[in-house]
Amino acid sequence: MYKVDAEGEFKLPLIVALWVEGGMFDYSVWLSWLQTSPAGGDVGYWVSAALAVAIIASSVSIALSIKRSRALISLRLSLNTLGQAHDATQSEVRRLEELYADPISREREVQRLKEEANAEHDRAEDMAARLKTLQKDYSDKKAIYNAVKAEAAIYDETIELAQIGFYQPHFRFDDSERYKTAIRYAKDEQKALVKQKRAIIIPSNWTVNGSRQEGKKLENRTVRLTLRAFNNECDAAVANVTWRNAEAMAKRINRAFEQINKENEPLGASISKVYLELKLDELSLTIEREEKRKREREETAELRRQEREEKKLQEEARRAEKEEKEAEERLTKARAQAEKAVGEELDALNLQIEELRQQLEQAHSLTERAKSMAEQTRLGHVYVISNQGSFGGGVFKIGLTRRLDPHDRIKELGDASVPFSFDTHALIFSEDAPALESALHNRFEDKRVNAANMRKEFFRVTLDEVEQAVSEVAPAADFYRDAEAQEYHETLMLQQRAEEIAEAEFPESI
Repeated sequence: MYKVDAEGEFKLPLIVALWVEGGMFDYSVWLSWLQTSPAGGDVGYWVSAALAVAIIASSVSIALSIKRSRALISLRLSLNTLGQAHDATQSEVRRLEELYADPISREREVQRLKEEANAEHDRAEDMAARLKTLQKDYSDKKAIYNAVKAEAAIYDETIELAQIGFYQPHFRFDDSERYKTAIRYAKDEQKALVKQKRAIIIPSNWTVNGSRQEGKKLENRTVRLTLRAFNNECDAAVANVTWRNAEAMAKRINRAFEQINKENEPLGASISKVYLELKLDELSLTIEREEKRKREREETAELRRQEREEKKLQEEARRAEKEEKEAEERLTKARAQAEKAVGEELDALNLQIEELRQQLEQAHSLTERAKSMAEQTRLGHVYVISNQGSFGGGVFKIGLTRRLDPHDRIKELGDASVPFSFDTHALIFSEDAPALESALHNRFEDKRVNAANMRKEFFRVTLDEVEQAVSEVAPAADFYRDAEAQEYHETLMLQQRAEEIAEAEFPESI
């Protein structure tokens, strides 16, 4: 292979550049290079060199042509854009020249713009006036609506308690029977007022066609109609009164009093205030009697529960005493056998005697404890339990039981009244269980789930709050934070599995 020296290697790109810039093959340059080339007359070398130069020159020429074409296209697009912008600018200039060439045209344009502005201002003022009128009209209609709604609430027992007021009974008597007597007395007072003609106030100088006798008949008829109308309203209110609608029923009676008196105003007849107060008193006595009876039923149920607790405690004491006696008999029998036994039999009997002695000690301890709890009514266990499946998290029941085995009471609570069993967080034995229970209740008084019934011992508190309270009132008591809630979690798993099976039954596509 022929090797070109450094001078030859430098001249070859020079030839290519000249070829490309000229757009044709320059033979004179080519020959001058050949003459100076050290290759001399080597034909193969010249042919190879010529082909290489031709290929390189063609490639460079094509690349430069493409580049020039792209630049030309970009330049043309830019010129078109500038031309369009120029045309738009010229058009706007001509429009403005035509518009403002004549002073009259300018004044017309200014006048037109002023008129448009004034029209918009007038429309805005009109809309503001209409809005103000609508707001006042709405306010008036809303006031009428509120008044009608308030009046309807007197007759509608489904209205929310917050809208009609919640009746708080003020018990004047200790038992429902005394309320029954008081209601009867209120009715007798009403009858006496009617007989004394003090229930309805009416002028006694009426005449009809100059006849005082006919006038008296009209007076009596007016009194009867007024009493019938008012008594019917009052009787309906008393018959339907409950703790939920007590305030509404009282308003209903007052409303009837006002309406009937207004209707009788032209006649000068009216229901007396004393008669109204007796009717309202009858209403309040009726609702208080019902509430008292309800509380008496609750107290009776609680007393029966306590009696059942005491009965079970006595049964446990008798059972413990019986077990102690049986253990003592077995121990006595084993000792008698041991006196006659020897060797291995004696050793076995001695082991049995030791076991029986321990059983007897346990039975005796249980008997003494059962007797003590039966005799001392303040002994008992305070428990803190939860039921996540039934009440959700953050709800705890704090109560006490005097059972010898407090777990029996906790098991009873979760047997029928709730769908899941309770979990125990604390079980505290105390010689004054009621005081301990009361201390915990007072700690969470403002967090009761049922604030209306103090016998419902459920509280909405956090686990940390309960643990802190227990540690303060009973520092030595154990507290268990984990709630097993086994049945609840098993139920969740079964439900999840059922959902997965149901989803699997549906095909991905049909």
